[in-house]
Amino acid sequence: MSSLNETPRANRLHIGFFGKRNSGKSSLINAFAKQEISIVSDTPGTTTDPVYKSMEILPLGACVLIDTAGFDDNGELGAIRVEKTKTAAEKTDIAVILLSGDDLSQELKWYEYFKDKKTPTLLCISKYDNLNERDAYVKKAKKVFGSTPLLISSKTREGIDEFKEALIRLLPEDYDSVSITGSLCNEGDTVLLVMPQDIQAPKGRLILPQVQTIRELLDKKCIVLSCTTDNLDGALAALSKPPKLIITDSQVFKTVYEKKPKESMLTSFSTLFAGYKGDLSYYIEGAKAIDKLNENSRVLIAECCTHAPLSEDIGREKLPGLLRKKIGEGLRIDFVSGADFPDDLTGYDLVIQCGACMFNRKYVMSRIDRAKRQNVMMSNYGVVIAALSGILDKISY
Repeated sequence: MSSLNETPRANRLHIGFFGKRNSGKSSLINAFAKQEISIVSDTPGTTTDPVYKSMEILPLGACVLIDTAGFDDNGELGAIRVEKTKTAAEKTDIAVILLSGDDLSQELKWYEYFKDKKTPTLLCISKYDNLNERDAYVKKAKKVFGSTPLLISSKTREGIDEFKEALIRLLPEDYDSVSITGSLCNEGDTVLLVMPQDIQAPKGRLILPQVQTIRELLDKKCIVLSCTTDNLDGALAALSKPPKLIITDSQVFKTVYEKKPKESMLTSFSTLFAGYKGDLSYYIEGAKAIDKLNENSRVLIAECCTHAPLSEDIGREKLPGLLRKKIGEGLRIDFVSGADFPDDLTGYDLVIQCGACMFNRKYVMSRIDRAKRQNVMMSNYGVVIAALSGILDKISY
C-alpha cells in the first residue's frame, strides 16, 4: 500500500519489459533501477506472474517497472502466465522488447501489437556482450523491425545511460497533461466537495478519487471546502456566495442537484475520473444505450477494486437497483472485478466501468478500445447514475 506522500501506482508512468524467457528482462530492470527488484536466474521461466515495482527515476519521475513472464512460455501454466503478460501489456505506457534467439517472429508479433496500440516501443539486446556475430544479429534485427536495437550490458551497465535517454525521448507528449478538474475551476475559485461517508469509505480515510481531487484543487490554489450530504445546507449557508463548482459522490447526485445554487456548476468524482482515466464523450454516448435496454438485455459492471461486496456497495447494489427499477427485474447483470475483463464483450448490450482510480489511463483506454472494436457501448458509474437521475444534460464536465 502506498504511503500518503507517494504517487498512487495508477498515476505513474508504466514501463513494461517484454521478451522470451531468459532474454535478460529481470537483469535489465535491476541494472536500470540499480537495485535487486527481480530474481535473476539462468533457468528459463524464473519470472512467473508480472512484478510491479514503483519507484522514482529522474528525470522520468514516478514510474512503475513491470517485469513479465517470457511470452514464449509453454504448457498449461505457461499459457496462464502469457495471459498475465498480455494484461501487463495493456497497462504499459512505454514498452521495452528484448531480442534473443535467431527466430524473432514472436518479438515482431509483440512489436506490431504495441504499434497497433500506439504504445511507444524500444527494442533492446541486453546481453550483447555474450552475443556471437553481433553486427550480423543487429543487421538482421534492423531488417525485421525497421529499427536498430539498443545494445546494453546489464552485467557492466554499459548502455544504461543511453537506455534512459531513449525512454525519455519516447515519453508520450500528452503524458501527465490530463487534469482531473480540467477547466471547470481556476485559482481563487471556491469548490465544495460533498462526500458521504458511507459503509464503503475506509475508516479514518478518504477514498482515492477524493484525495487526488483535493490535491489537484489545492495545487490550482482553489478554495476547497468539504461536507457530508446531511450537512450540505449548512455548508452552503456558511458561504458568502455560491461555490463556483460542486463535486459530489455520484450516489447522491440527484439530492445535491436539487439543493445546489443556480449559479454553481455540478459534477461528480466518478464523472471527473471518466474523463481523467477514459473517454468521457464515449461514456456519455454509451449512457444513451440505457433507453434501449429491456428485460432481455445483458449488462456488465466492471469494478477495479477487488473488495468483498458490501450492503451499500454502489457497483453491486445501488447501481443494479437503479437499472432494474427503470428496466425491470429481469435485466441480467454480470460483474467482474480487478483486472478480470472479458475478451469477448459481444454478449453485452452495455458495459459500465467504475471510476477506475486504481488503474492507469492506458489500461482503461485499452478496455474502451476493445468495446469500440466489438461495437459494444460502454459507460461509467457517474455518467450512468446522472442519466438514470435525469440530470446528465445538467452536469458539468
